[in-house]
Amino acid sequence: MQKTILITGCSSGIGLAAAKDLHSHGYHVIAACRQPADVAQMNSLGLTGLQLDLDDAASVDRAADEVLALTQHRLDALFNNAGFAIYGPLHTLTRQQLEQQFSTNLFAVHQLTLRLLPALKASGDGRIINTSSVLGLISMPGRGAYAASKFALEAWSDALRMELHTQGIRVSLIEPGPISSRFTENVRQGDSANPVLNPASADRFTLPPEAILPKLHHALESKNPRLRYAVTLVAQIMTVLKRLLPGWILDRILRGRA
Repeated sequence: MQKTILITGCSSGIGLAAAKDLHSHGYHVIAACRQPADVAQMNSLGLTGLQLDLDDAASVDRAADEVLALTQHRLDALFNNAGFAIYGPLHTLTRQQLEQQFSTNLFAVHQLTLRLLPALKASGDGRIINTSSVLGLISMPGRGAYAASKFALEAWSDALRMELHTQGIRVSLIEPGPISSRFTENVRQGDSANPVLNPASADRFTLPPEAILPKLHHALESKNPRLRYAVTLVAQIMTVLKRLLPGWILDRILRGRA
């Protein structure tokens, strides 16, 4: 029986790579994008395009209703991939900017997932996969708002995984380091006159979005999916350093990379 997955943030990067790959492997892919032109592009690729603006609660509800109708209330997997970043020293950011950061990266994920939980339960082996970040493991100067939203997503995912333990739904996190995509060019700067830029050394460790695909397939198809999947050398190293190093030493390392 063909499996159905909803993927958010499919206009580019990880979401687009995942949508194309899973479609080629026989999945029915519902590919959600914010812009109508991108939705049309998804349909032209043979996917089922869906318009979804995570900043708009009404749009999230409309998209959930459409997914439930398309799937007859039976969904095999949800890949919460969409997100964005606001960069800038915390003293340059307003409460409104912080709320917007959390609205997309956490609150909308919560709303969409809860709406689709009954359909995921109906599949008998539902999978929820959330795109976090290496900045869900460590924070850095100038990236505190984005890191805070991803730290929160990690905690939310852990709690959800434990709460759904007996209900046939597995929850996993994918934690990418630097990935080549439009993510960086779409970063919103708290202080546009003094933008926070990634260090030049990051280019040496950047991988294409397809690097996440083996981890995504394992999370979707393994009988024992992992709780977390680090992607790129940077994410793997930071996972180890976070566990082994005293906080003050890690601070010194991260201050030097900011």
